[in-house]
Amino acid sequence: MLNQQTRQQLRTLNLTGMLAALEQQQGQPQTHALSFDERLALLIEHEVLHRENRRLTRLLKAARLRVPACVEDIDYHHRRGLEKPRMAQLASLDWIHQALNLCLTGPTGCGKTWLACALGNQACRRGLSVRYLRLPALFEQLRIAHGDGSYVRLMGQLLKTDLLILDDWGIQKLNTAQRNDLMEVIEDRHGRRSTLIASQLPIEHWHDYLGEATLADAILDRLLHGSHRLNLTGESMRKIQAPVDGS
Repeated sequence: MLNQQTRQQLRTLNLTGMLAALEQQQGQPQTHALSFDERLALLIEHEVLHRENRRLTRLLKAARLRVPACVEDIDYHHRRGLEKPRMAQLASLDWIHQALNLCLTGPTGCGKTWLACALGNQACRRGLSVRYLRLPALFEQLRIAHGDGSYVRLMGQLLKTDLLILDDWGIQKLNTAQRNDLMEVIEDRHGRRSTLIASQLPIEHWHDYLGEATLADAILDRLLHGSHRLNLTGESMRKIQAPVDGS
């Protein structure tokens, strides 16, 4: 039996996964036949798995993904312009490691948000930090940060995030302050971190959406240069998946 001192020492060393595995071994007589090296390997494996699960939980909580989604559940049956080789390439996350961006466009209901969250989930599972924000929510956070003095801290948090997902791009006109804030966010991340844009507005209309020509040129140059682009097509998934009314 483990004595209290050993338990406390394992907790002090933050080896809670190993402690749980050791207590489990104590209750399984069959493990007593294993060699010391075999039992130690099992304890270390359990500790590593415990830490990976704890880290994933922390990353997913911080990401605040809008919907639960994962790349293994992508629906390829409905024609949306999705190809398995292309999605496998994006799911490899090489583009994030290269600090490239992804622009995900398509009509309302085609699954842009779901796919963005699936890629965000994949990034968390690979140990990368993710943050999901609707663009209007980002502007509101930045507006508040300007007022309460937390702007530098917020910008630092955004810069440290490996993948920033900006959803609902292009649904409302921007004012001067919002354009300037957007420029700062994109400029900070350019060449250092990846940004995923999800928008129902085709890319060719983004310049008009941004409004001011000089800032629009600067934002789009940084955002689109070398970026991956995925344009979804087809009928709304919400309509396709809606249950048939039998009345």
